[in-house]
Amino acid sequence: MDLGVRWKLHGDGRTPAPGAVVRPDERLSWPRTFGLGAQHVVAMFGASFVAPVLMGLDPNLAIMMSGVATVIFLLATRGRVPSYLGCSLSFVGVAAVIRAQGGTSATVTGACFVVGVVLFLVGLAVQRFGARIIHAAMPPIVTGAVVMLIGFNLAPVTASTYWPQDEWTALLTMLVTGAAVVCLRGFWSRIAIFLGLVFGYVISWTFDRIFGRIHSVDASGKVTDHWRLNLSGVENADWIGLPSFHGPSFQWSAVLVALPVVIALVAENAGHVKAVGEMTGDPLDDKLGTAISADGAASMLSTAVGGPPNTTYSENIGVMAATRVYSTAAYWAAAGFALLFGVCPKFGAVVAAIPGGVLGGITVILYGMIGLLGAQIWLNAGVDLRNPLNLVPAAAGIIIGIGGVTLKFTDNFSLNGIALGTVVVITGYHALRAMAPAHLKQEPLLDSGTSAYDDPGDQPASS
Repeated sequence: MDLGVRWKLHGDGRTPAPGAVVRPDERLSWPRTFGLGAQHVVAMFGASFVAPVLMGLDPNLAIMMSGVATVIFLLATRGRVPSYLGCSLSFVGVAAVIRAQGGTSATVTGACFVVGVVLFLVGLAVQRFGARIIHAAMPPIVTGAVVMLIGFNLAPVTASTYWPQDEWTALLTMLVTGAAVVCLRGFWSRIAIFLGLVFGYVISWTFDRIFGRIHSVDASGKVTDHWRLNLSGVENADWIGLPSFHGPSFQWSAVLVALPVVIALVAENAGHVKAVGEMTGDPLDDKLGTAISADGAASMLSTAVGGPPNTTYSENIGVMAATRVYSTAAYWAAAGFALLFGVCPKFGAVVAAIPGGVLGGITVILYGMIGLLGAQIWLNAGVDLRNPLNLVPAAAGIIIGIGGVTLKFTDNFSLNGIALGTVVVITGYHALRAMAPAHLKQEPLLDSGTSAYDDPGDQPASS
C-alpha cells in the first residue's frame, strides 16, 4: 500500500528548476526539507497558538496534537494533499459561548469532538456521493453567512475581555500587525500574526519598565494593579515534560453551539484541496472526501485527549506558493517539530503568557478576518445580494448570530447566537426557495464555482 512516504529527489536537491515546482512526491535535500518544515510551523504559529489560548486549552497539547493530526492527514490522503493541520480559529467563538454558559474545558472539547464526528461522516458521504451533496445543502449564500456570523460573534470577546486589559498596547499591536499583513511580502507576510505577537511582547515588557504596573482589569476580570507581561510561569516551567490531558464531557447545549462550525470547516477543506490541486497541476477532486474525513478523524483524536480540533491552514498554502515546494516530506518534518515543541512545557508557558492587551490587538484583526471570509465566499461565488431569496435569510441569521438572540423552547433547552443564527440561515434559505417565484430562483442551487469537483458523468469518488 502506497502511503506517500517515499520521495524522489528534485533536480539537484537545492532549488526548484526555473518554472518548475517540487511536487508532493518529490523533495529537496534533507537539510532544506527540514528547514522548510520549520518554516511551515512558524507560518501557522501565530493563529494556531493564539487559538488554544483563547479557547482556554493547553497550548503544549495543541501543538503536539497538531503534529499528530498532520501525520493522520498525510497518511489518509496518501501524500497527495500537502497540508499542515492546526487549531481552527472557527472554534474560538464556540469556546467563548460555551464558557459563558458555565462550561468547562472538558465541555468545550466534548462539543468539538462531536463536530469532528460529524465532519468525518460528511467526508464519507462526499466520498460516496460526490461534492454535490455539500453544495446542495450549503450553497455559497448559506456558507458565507455562517462563516460571517461565527467571526463577528467574537467581537464582544475582544471588546470586553482582551482590549480593556491594556488599551494602548492593544492599539499599537493592532497597528503593527495590520501593517505587517499589508506591507510585508512573501514569507514575512505569512507570519504577520507571529510578528505582531513578538512586537506585543516587547512593547508590554518595555511599558512595564517605563510606566510600572497598569491599573486595569486582569485576565480574571478584576480591576487590579498588575504587570502587563507576567513571565513567572515561564520561569517555573520545566524544559521537558508531557502536556496536561483531560477527557471530553458532553452537553447538548454546548454541542448545538459547536455544530455550525462544520459548515466553515467543510468550506475550508474544499478551498484548500482545490487551491493545492490548481497550484500543483494535479486534480485532487477525488481526495476532497478523504481530506474532510481525515480532518474529522484528527479532530476527534485531539479533542478526545483534551486538545483543540484541527483543520487545514491557508498560511501554509502561502508558504508553498512562495517557495514552489509542495513536498509532503516538508510537512512530515513540520509534524516532527510540532511534537518536539509539545513536550517542552517552557515553550507552552511562553505562549500562555501572551499579555491580554496583545491578544486584544491581534484578535481585532483575526476575528474580523474570519467574519469577512464569509463575504469572500459570496464574492467568489458571485452571490447576488439584491435577490431577496439570498438577502433575507442571510440578514436575519447574521443579526441573530452576532447579537446573541435567544429562542427559548423549555426551561432546559434554548437556541441562541451562533446555533440559532445558523438554523435560521439554512432552514430559512431552503424554505424560502421552496416558496419563491421562479424569477427569484434563476441562480442555480449548485453553484458553478464549487460544483466543478464532480461533473455529471463522474462516478462517486473513493479514497
